[in-house]
Formats: sequence, C-alpha cells, structure tokens
Amino acid sequence: MTPERTRPWVIVFALWLLVFSSASQIMIISPILPQIGEELDIADAALGTLVSAYALMVGIFAIISGPISDKIGRRRILLLGTGIMTVALSMHYFVQGYASFLAVRIFAGVAGGVLSGAAVSYVGDYFPYNRRGWATGWIMSGSAFGQIIGIPLGIVIAARLGIRAPFGVFALTMALTWFLILLKVPQPDVVRSTGPLTAMGAFRDYLAMLRRPEIAWASAAFFLMFLAISLYVVYLPTWLERSFVEATPNGIATLFFVGGLANVFTGPQAGKLSDRIGRKGIILIACAGLSVVMLLTTVVVTTFWVAYPVFFMTMVLVAMRISPFSALLTALVNDHRRGSLMSLTVALGQVGFAVGGAVAGPLFAQRGYASNTVLGAVSVLGMGLIVWFFIPEPRASGQLVAGGDGLRAATEPDAAG
Repeated sequence: MTPERTRPWVIVFALWLLVFSSASQIMIISPILPQIGEELDIADAALGTLVSAYALMVGIFAIISGPISDKIGRRRILLLGTGIMTVALSMHYFVQGYASFLAVRIFAGVAGGVLSGAAVSYVGDYFPYNRRGWATGWIMSGSAFGQIIGIPLGIVIAARLGIRAPFGVFALTMALTWFLILLKVPQPDVVRSTGPLTAMGAFRDYLAMLRRPEIAWASAAFFLMFLAISLYVVYLPTWLERSFVEATPNGIATLFFVGGLANVFTGPQAGKLSDRIGRKGIILIACAGLSVVMLLTTVVVTTFWVAYPVFFMTMVLVAMRISPFSALLTALVNDHRRGSLMSLTVALGQVGFAVGGAVAGPLFAQRGYASNTVLGAVSVLGMGLIVWFFIPEPRASGQLVAGGDGLRAATEPDAAG
C-alpha cells in the first residue's frame, strides 16, 4: 500500500522514529557492556568486538545497499532495513554467550548498513532543497532523543530485567517504524537508476563519483567529522572519571543527557536556519567553534561541574554541523545517485570513527587526553575548511544535477553549478 498524499510531518516522524530506534540500540551497548560481560561470562578483552563487529558490517553493507537503494527506490530499502533490524533486535532475546551475541550484533550491523543514509536520501528525494534542512534537522534529532531517553531507559530496563530486555523494547519501536513506513511513507516520484545492477557496475559508479572533486572533498569532510568526534568523545568519560571523584557513572550519564538536550534543541533549528541563509557558513562557524571548545576542554574543566556547560556547547556545535552538512550532500548528485553517495559517505564516516577510536587509545595512554583534544580540533577545523573552499552550494530553490554522463555537476534554474 502506497498512499497518494501524506503530510510532511508524518513522514518526518516515521524517519525520526527510525533514527531514534537505530541510534538507541547502538548507544545502549556501551553503558551496559560490563553487565553484558557479567551475565554472559564474556572476558573484558572480547567485549569491544561486539561494538567493532557492528560498525564493520554497517560500513560493508552501506556500500552495498547504496546502489540497490537507487535502483529499487528509497521506500523499499527503508522497509527492508527496518524489517531486518526488527528481526535482529528480537533475536537478542535468545543470546546465550559470546558467540551468539556477536552473531546477532553482526546481523544488526547488516540492517544498520542497509538503513545507513536511507533516511537522508529519502529527504533528498521527497523534499525540495529549501526544506531539506528543516526535515533533516528533525529526523536526525532522533539520535539525540536516543541519548536522552533511550540510554537511561535501556539502563533501567537492563538492571531490572536483564541485558536482553532493552533490545526487545527497541525491536518494538523499530517494528512500529516499519508499519508507519508501510502505511504512511510514499515512494518519491524521482528518476531511479537504470540498467542492470552488478557489483562491478556499482564499483565503477563509486569510482566515477569520487573522481568528481566536490564528491571526493565531501567524502573527506565526512571522514574528518566522525574522526574528530571519536577522538574527542571516546575517552572523555575515562578522563573525567580519573580526574574528578564526582565523575561517577550517574554523573557521566547525566553529562550525556545534557549533551542530548543540546542536540535536540540545536539540530532542527540549525537545519531550518540553513534553509534560509545557506549551509556552508553555518558549517564553518560550527567547526571553528568546536575546534576551540575541544582545545580548551582540559584547560577550563578544572572541576567536574564545568564539564556540563563544556559538553553542552560541544553538542550544540556538533548538531550545528550535521543537519546542514547532510542537506548539502543531498544536492551534490542527481536523484538516481543519491543513495550511493549517502551510503558512501556513511561508510567513510564509520571508517573515520573506527580510526579515531584506534588512534585515541594510544594517544590517551602515552600523552594524555589533551593530545586527543588537539588532534580532534585539527580534524574538525579541517572539515570546516574543506566544506568552505571545495564543496559547492546550490541556491535555495535548486540543486546540483547531473550532466550528460549522469555524474558531472550542472545547473537547473536557480541552481549554482
């Protein structure tokens, strides 16, 4: 069933619920990781692989699903991904040890890869360019609501009912997402990819996209964005707990709750503002401000309570970048390449996050947390400069479209080349 007309806010809510459910099931792993190890008798050294295996599968299947999304349509890929994720999260109820838990996280990673970029790609297909910032801002705030609601709820449920229960809750919200998409989210009327879908053809398409300078620079910016977040955030709780006696687990949870509030308040407003005044200026300001906050963190946080306003400001600036940047990316290719582009950038973002996490550990151990903040600041400033100097921005009422070869940037009325 595909409805002929749907109110935009219904579509935004369905995609918001998708992001909320997906983000919550990822974020809940970290705070209950010790409980997972205790209940399932998993050694500390092996617990980290539950996170890395998920990220690896997301990266692999993001690359695979992008061309499929362009071929079969965004609505079908959303139904496929939410369906697989619902089953994967439900299967957490049956885990008995390390092997079975790793298997269901790999399965969930497959679903995460299928869904990666799908919500933003749908926004690019369905909404005009001058409404994409608003829509993307609200949809991506689902991740922040996961931080505010999903993590505390999951921790309480896990403590009372065991580690399997939170995944059951998020399986229910993902199932609701599937029904909303089935009943209320139409397939956008856009041009789809034509011709046979083959692995070699998809590989050539990715290479062709990366040969365009603006696509290559956008991919590098996405990589740096997640690299910087990983460098800064992964060891922030460890540094705080070792530096201040007040930094208890409850205190850290409250810190991330405050950061989630900042994300919720800022993301939709930044997206809406970027619809009016343009994306690039907001992104550059956010990146420059975030680099300063990162550099000053270890200098100004001399008592634990100061970490709250610092982290609040950090999340404000992070949210200021994400919605405008995601909306900007949707205009770099035409409709039948958008899924491939978003999946490519998501995969590179996963690589950036993984690299940041791998580098952050040795830096923290050998040189202290200040070295993490310095490298994170350099990375995020690099992202801002790339966006400002190397990525074109369409005018408010248009978007970049493909040229004769289906890839080269051209112009529509009211669009910049």
